[in-house]
Amino acid sequence: MKKLVINNNVRKYRFLKDEMTQQDLAKELGVSRQTIVAIEKGKYSPSLELAFKLARVFEMKIDDLFFVEE
Repeated sequence: MKKLVINNNVRKYRFLKDEMTQQDLAKELGVSRQTIVAIEKGKYSPSLELAFKLARVFEMKIDDLFFVEE
């Protein structure tokens, strides 16, 4: 089976939320800024728990924030 490529709109929605910094988002989620950088660059797929937390911060569904490239 081919590996899924999961992309996200974290950076986009971070800017739309009062231009929230990576550090502010990291602090709210209890992770490092480097984790946010890696997620935004698509180098790290967050755990399901962290994905739900991200979706809550931006007040949206997980599938609006994360999507699979076909």
